[in-house]
Amino acid sequence: MKPTLLIMAAGMGSRYGGLKQLDGVGPKGETIMDFSIYDAIHSGFQDVVFVVREKFRTEFEQKVAAKYKGKVPYTIVTQEPDNLPAGFKPKQPREKPWGTGQAVISAAEAITGPFAVINSDDFYGRSSFKCLADYLSGLKDGAKGEFCMVGFKLSNTLSESGSVSRGICTADKNGNLLKVEEHTNIRRESGKILGEDMSGVERGLEPDTYTSMNMWGFTQDYMLSSQRLFEQFLRQNIDEPKKEFYVPSVVSSMIESQEAAVKILSTPDSWFGVTYKEDRDKVVAKLKQMTEKGIYPSPLF
Repeated sequence: MKPTLLIMAAGMGSRYGGLKQLDGVGPKGETIMDFSIYDAIHSGFQDVVFVVREKFRTEFEQKVAAKYKGKVPYTIVTQEPDNLPAGFKPKQPREKPWGTGQAVISAAEAITGPFAVINSDDFYGRSSFKCLADYLSGLKDGAKGEFCMVGFKLSNTLSESGSVSRGICTADKNGNLLKVEEHTNIRRESGKILGEDMSGVERGLEPDTYTSMNMWGFTQDYMLSSQRLFEQFLRQNIDEPKKEFYVPSVVSSMIESQEAAVKILSTPDSWFGVTYKEDRDKVVAKLKQMTEKGIYPSPLF
């Protein structure tokens, strides 16, 4: 079975200042998502599931999804803060959804087999989608707990416009993920890469260290475990307005409980995206250059 691509597009992009997932940065006004979908379909994915907010679903359908009709099978689902398991309701209404973990759960009914998860505003590169599709397509029917993650070299994921946050990965001798540790304020300084761990301690980071860019591959059993863990999370945090439930937290829990193993897939591609408004011109120039070299057609679809 060919895998499904799930794209998390519900975030508002506060640092960028708007709906960056709808920003036309390609030569013909394509979004970064358009390039991801083009690469995914040409790498072996069969369909796409978009996770968006209800309040911009109509705009999303008009500006993004309409171009895929008759070309790429897709489904749109919504992620809302009040879409919770039975019996859970915060004392005060919550404005923001509950994070990437809830985003994936929102698509549970739309996914029937192995699937990948990506961000809407990150450019990952075709090699990244190819290794992900090959891994998921090669799984046996009914496989459980055989996850994967595309690992980017840290030096290929930095922004020239400011510091970034990244999940720094630790692997065992077989190339399986042991843990992902969130680091913030990662930047180049005096010829080194520096960042702060979750305790606020600054440390030097190796350029070749694998980092997670939220490019995951899962078997379908991820959904059931994630739903169970989301309920556990809500029991402790239902009235915490800023707490969020993240995909890496689900993965870490499933590794610890030995419900899953996560193979790190290496990619030579360099990530780029629009973390800051200042990144936009660089992204536009890179996509224009890749189109002129014939790597992508124009328009894409």
